[in-house]
Formats: sequence, C-alpha cells, structure tokens
Amino acid sequence: MKVLVTCPPMLGMIDEFRPLFKQNGIELTIPNVVQTMSVDELKEFVPQHDGWIIGDDPATREVFEAGTKGNLKAAVKWGIGVDNVDFDACKDFGIPITNTPNMFGGEVADIAVGYVVALARETFQIDDAVRKGEWPKPRGMSLYDKNVALVGMGDIGSNVARRLLAMGMNITGYDPVAKTPADLDGRIKRGDWPEGLEKADFIVVTCALSKTSKHMVNADTLDLAKDGVRIVNVGRGPVIKEKDLEAALRSQKVYSAALDVFEDEPLPMNSYLRSHPLCIFGSHNASNTADAVRRTSNLAINKLLEFLNEHQ
Repeated sequence: MKVLVTCPPMLGMIDEFRPLFKQNGIELTIPNVVQTMSVDELKEFVPQHDGWIIGDDPATREVFEAGTKGNLKAAVKWGIGVDNVDFDACKDFGIPITNTPNMFGGEVADIAVGYVVALARETFQIDDAVRKGEWPKPRGMSLYDKNVALVGMGDIGSNVARRLLAMGMNITGYDPVAKTPADLDGRIKRGDWPEGLEKADFIVVTCALSKTSKHMVNADTLDLAKDGVRIVNVGRGPVIKEKDLEAALRSQKVYSAALDVFEDEPLPMNSYLRSHPLCIFGSHNASNTADAVRRTSNLAINKLLEFLNEHQ
C-alpha cells in the first residue's frame, strides 16, 4: 500500500515515522510542500495512494472524487482544523476519514500568550530596532487587570484562558458551542459575540473556521471595540476580514496585531500588513513543537492504519 503525507510539520520529522510505516508494509510518498498542495497537484497525487494524511490542503469534493477513481481508501486530517476538508464528499464516496482533535491546545496557547506579551511590551519592535543600532524605550502596557475577548473556548481557547488568568487578566469567552471547562467555571465570563468588545484591551482568536465564524471580526465588530485594541489570531485566517483589519490598523482603531494565520497563506508580498510597524507575524506554525508533532503524527498514522486494515 502507498500513503501520501502532505502535512508540513509531520514532513519535517518524517524520518521518525518511517519505521512505523515500513513495519506495516506501507510505501510513503513525500512531496515538496511549503504550506499546501494545489487542487490540480492533489488530483494527480491522491489517486495513486491508498491513504492520505492531509495538512491544510484543499481536500475538496473534486480531489476526493479523483481519489475514488484511483486507489484512495481512507484519509486522516492531521490536526484540529477541518475547514479545508469536504467531509460530506467523503461520506458520499464512502471514504472513512477523521481528524486528530485536542492534540496541541497547550502549544498553540503558549504562542497566543507569547503574542499577547509581545504586543503589550512591543518586544519584537525593540529587537528589530536594537539590531539596527537603535536603543528604543517604548512605554508598554501592564497586563494585570486588563480585559481579553477570547474568541473560541475549545481546547486551545481554554488553555489560553488558564494562562492569561495566571497573569491576572480578565477573560470574556465567546463560543456558541463549547461549554466552559469545570476548572474555569466562575473564573471567566461568557458573552454573546460581540457584546462587551468596548471593554476589551485584547481580542484573541482561537476558534475554528465555519460558516458562522468566517469574517466575524470585521469593520462592524471592530467599530464596537475599544480604540487601540490589540488583536491576536492563532485560529484561522478568515475569521478576521483582513481588509477591515488593515483599515483599522491604518486608522489606529487597532493599535497592533499578531497573526499566525492569514486569509491567503503564505502572506502575499503586496499585503499592507507587511508594512505595518506594529504587526507581528507567524507562519501558521503555532502547533509545531517536536512533542506535539510526534504525538499527533503517531495518532494520525494509527488511525489511518485502522481504516486501511478494515479495507483489506
């Protein structure tokens, strides 16, 4: 059997996982992937394989249909987010598929909190200036007793809340589905988006992308926010309407932003965001630690092997 892996974090540690594939008689295909493969590339590659471990690629109906005309028998979405995968198509074509939830909430939360600190104290801008021979002294913001609008209260959001509470911050969580974990009950407020944004010093986005969450941070909601609000996004890029964020940064309605994810990835070279001095960027990499990649990849492999064994 042959398995295609298109998840960059897993590909970065693929030598660790080769023995597990080999002992199960599986031949690996390791394409050159920076972030995602295109639909046309996937339509060529996927049908040649019995299994597919999916990254953030466009796993569309068109791709799965091509797979069923070839050898594709099963797939696993590496990680939590599934907005790029057409699960309905898999059901229609009889392709077993799952994801790997609750694998790296702590790792992504660490990055989110790092961004909160960086925006409050402008550490990245200081670093850049010192490298240029300057010696800046920006007046930062203390975090104690500041207010956070936390968008998404799943595994990542709950881990962010625990960390920010330890720093003495006040949390309002927004999530129409996820319940407040028992250890956070009574320690955070719950709100209906976008109520209370006028009090938020930070908006931290951790939620998945869905029809209801797409562009939920937009010109209208930003108008409700406190002047000078700081924004962190470690969820999905399209949760924020980027053009509206750009306008809010230009007007200084939004003071600064730290973004690990974007509407278009990699971030286009002509994006205004690149020129803004108080923007901090990641590369959709918040979950990428050796520990998290190892446990998530092993789970993805074992789930895929279960599916493939059922088809033998």
